[in-house]
Amino acid sequence: MGGTAPAQDAQRIVAALRTVVLGQEAATLEVLVCLLARGHILLEGVPGTAKTLLVRTLALALDVRFGRIQFTPDLMPADITGITLLTGTHEFSFRPGPIFADLVLADEINRAPAKTQAALLEAMQERTVTVDGKSHRLSPTFTVFATQNPIEFEGTYPLPEAELDRFMAKVLVGYPPAEIEQGILTRYVEGFEADRTDTYGVRAVVNAEGLELLRRQVDAVRVEPRITGYITAIVRATREAASLTLGASPRAGVALFKAARAAALLEARDYVIPDDVKRLAPAILRHRINVAPELELEGVTADQALKAILDRTEAPTA
Repeated sequence: MGGTAPAQDAQRIVAALRTVVLGQEAATLEVLVCLLARGHILLEGVPGTAKTLLVRTLALALDVRFGRIQFTPDLMPADITGITLLTGTHEFSFRPGPIFADLVLADEINRAPAKTQAALLEAMQERTVTVDGKSHRLSPTFTVFATQNPIEFEGTYPLPEAELDRFMAKVLVGYPPAEIEQGILTRYVEGFEADRTDTYGVRAVVNAEGLELLRRQVDAVRVEPRITGYITAIVRATREAASLTLGASPRAGVALFKAARAAALLEARDYVIPDDVKRLAPAILRHRINVAPELELEGVTADQALKAILDRTEAPTA
């Protein structure tokens, strides 16, 4: 791979995230993996569990532009993408919307109606925005971090399966353990404030060009046929499992392949191992499957169903 410098940069970004976002080891790793693999991320957690803090910190560590869009029932597509205005000189001028940033936090995405969600998802897929017939390119760094609250259904418009499939991963941000929660309060005693980024103590590790270099290094990570066979076996097993009524699509296999390469880079390897795939499979697949209703009534979660599938899918050996 030509040295471990890219891996060290990636590890320093994770370390920066973990100095601010305490007790979310899995979430911080999964978010960076998806960013390096050029994927968009769905963050799920109850309010106050540091979802916004995570994305803000990431923007500081990468020295890129952070934008936040609060999704509401009256939010219109133009409020996201921007509008064309008639200027005083009788010329049309495009005024870009908040989506024209590098890292975009789409807060409570399921509060906006389908038409507005679709405008965001089109931008995610094409990395361009079309307004009044004209296309406008988004930043090469452009990544969406959409959040949703798992317990609130009143006044929400849940994302359809086809749109959920556009997200590389669904990252769960849960409550921290007791000692970590006390540590969070201690940091506030010491002067930390979530709404003041100057109190985070985070310095930029890389800029947008550095992130692109890291992504090219991820693209160079080797994936042997036995690993692609393992990914295919896992994805196909979700379609055949009696516990699921909807299995993962071929796009899910591609996402797992890309994420596994990014995970390998984070560990300074230029090749993927089965553990990379197994560790990331829940985050990549949990939002792409549906648990059978009768099992859901018994309390079986998507992660439990996936664990059973991973346990019975034979991993390749060296």
